[in-house]
Amino acid sequence: MANTSARMLRLLSLLQTHRYWPGSELAERLEVSARTLRRDVDRLRELGYPVDASRGVAGGYQLQAGAAMPPLLLDDEEAVAIAVGLRSAAAGAVAGFEETSVRALAKVIQLLPPRLRRRIDALQAVTAPGVFGGGPVLDAFTLTTCAMACRGEERLRFDYTPRQGESARRHVEPHRLVSLGRRWYLIAWDLDRGDWRSFRLDRLTGPQPTGARFRPRELPGGDPVRWLRSRMRTIPNRYAVSVVVQTDVATIRGFVGNWGEVEELPEGGCRLRMNIDDLGWPVMVLGVLNAPFTVESPDELRERVRRAGETLLRGAA
Repeated sequence: MANTSARMLRLLSLLQTHRYWPGSELAERLEVSARTLRRDVDRLRELGYPVDASRGVAGGYQLQAGAAMPPLLLDDEEAVAIAVGLRSAAAGAVAGFEETSVRALAKVIQLLPPRLRRRIDALQAVTAPGVFGGGPVLDAFTLTTCAMACRGEERLRFDYTPRQGESARRHVEPHRLVSLGRRWYLIAWDLDRGDWRSFRLDRLTGPQPTGARFRPRELPGGDPVRWLRSRMRTIPNRYAVSVVVQTDVATIRGFVGNWGEVEELPEGGCRLRMNIDDLGWPVMVLGVLNAPFTVESPDELRERVRRAGETLLRGAA
C-alpha cells in the first residue's frame, strides 16, 4: 500500500480483528516490510492506541484494552452508555439493527478496560429492558464471545443441545451471527463433521475461544441469511403459517422484521408466511397490524384467532 493513511487504517482494522498478530503475517497482509510495519505501529501509539509488541522470531502485535477509546476519546460514562445501548439494540430494541449492534458491541467490549466491563455487567444484571421480543433469552457473554470469535477468525468450542438429542461438545470455525425468527444463530464450519452447520445461541453454552486462528472458508451462496433460510426450510416446524393481509409490504416488514417472509400480491395486499412453534406470535401480529386479513393456513390459527376475538369482545362488553 503506497498511501500511508489508508495503510494505517487497514492496520488498525486488522489489529481490532485479532487478539494477536504475528509480525510476519501482519506485514504480508499489508504488503509492507517489517520496518515499515514498526513505523506504522509507532504512529498508532502516538495517536493513543495501546499496541503491545513482542520481539523474537515469533514476535507480533496486539491491540490491548486501554484506559481511553481513541479516536473518539469517550469518558467512562459515555463508553458504558454506548455498550448498554448496543446490548439493548442487539436484543431487538431497534428492528433491523440486531446484527449490526452485535458486531459493534464486539468491537467496543474488546477495547473496554476491566473496570468498565464490570460496570456494564452489573448494570445489565439489575435492569429489565422493556423490549417486546417473545424469543428465548440470551446470555450476553455467549452473544459477544461468539461475535468476537467470528470477527477474530478464531476457532470456538462449546456445548450444544440440539432440538432432539443430548448435549455434545462442538468444535467449529465461526463464520457469522444471524438474527432470524426471534432467535440468534451461529453459522459455522463444524470441524468434527466436516460441513457447514447452524447453531441456535439459546441452546449453546460455555463458548470458549481456543486461540487457534483460521482462514475463512467460503459459505455456499455467500449470503448468510439466505443460506440459513434455505436450511431452516428443511427443518420441520410445528406450524407453517400463511396469511393474506390487506396492507402494504413496508407496514408488515416494519413490524415483523426478519421474523417472517412478506410477499406483495398482484391483486392487492400481501402474503405473510411464518414457520413457528407457537401460534401466539402471529395472533399478536394480526391484532397489531389492524388490517383485514384471511388465514390460509393452518386451521389451528383460524381457531386461535376466533377464540382471541371472542375473548376481546367479552372484555369490551
